[in-house]
Amino acid sequence: MDLNTVVEIRDARDPAPWRPGDAWLGGGTYLFSEPQPHLRRLVDLSRTGWTPVHRTPDGALEIAATCTVAQLSRYARTLPTAAAPLFEQCCRAFLASFKIWNMATVGGNLCNALPAGPMISLTAALDGECLLIAQDGVRRRVPVAGFVTGAGRKDLAEGELLRSVTVPARALGRRTAFRQASLYGLGRSGVLVIGTLDPADGSFALTVTASTVRPVRLWFPLVPTAGALRAAIGAGVGAGVGGGEWFDDIHGLPEWRCHMTYHFAEQIRRELREPRDLGER
Repeated sequence: MDLNTVVEIRDARDPAPWRPGDAWLGGGTYLFSEPQPHLRRLVDLSRTGWTPVHRTPDGALEIAATCTVAQLSRYARTLPTAAAPLFEQCCRAFLASFKIWNMATVGGNLCNALPAGPMISLTAALDGECLLIAQDGVRRRVPVAGFVTGAGRKDLAEGELLRSVTVPARALGRRTAFRQASLYGLGRSGVLVIGTLDPADGSFALTVTASTVRPVRLWFPLVPTAGALRAAIGAGVGAGVGGGEWFDDIHGLPEWRCHMTYHFAEQIRRELREPRDLGER
């Protein structure tokens, strides 16, 4: 898609006042996928030189907003932690071509704030925290689960930049379980549910995405009963089908998304309540 209203591309390393019609340019897989008639200038992040992904001294994982899906996938294959398989599962949830994998960025996926964004699913499930930088240099941190506030909506002010997402070391040590469903063999996720179990204290968390307009993360001090988990999902998403925050688009009716969410949640609950050496059930 040619963006014929854009008259300038500015290097993000050269500060300049933000103005109406500006947009951050990461991988560009969204920006160049459809008309953007409101844009006049792109601020290019590709030359910032940010390290795509690395471990910090405290063991946390810092993922730059400019890190591509391909870079994250390659790095996660060498990650010696229990949660490492979840990275590849979420990368594969894109069901995208190698061209998209090598251009699409983690930051772009979060900032698009689509319900089916698998980088949102991944980082919300692992207690990820966004680092946001305002035009005046003020920094703030927001949990990923609170950064995405609705379908296409996020907690991001005009001109504010998503610099990185940090996953804490403790989250990387959790056991994980992943479930995804789509109406089509190569379709967008209609339901994506992730469970985690913390070996340090036995706490259990369930993160619901794709079937809801925003990430819904539920935490329990221990693996809950089936009834308690079902009740928590109902309370977390809101009113029943036809209300609340169940998503409704061509990729799945709310009734189907709701049913599959409960179905996957129970599968995950059973899988994670069993000791690892007994195998998955």
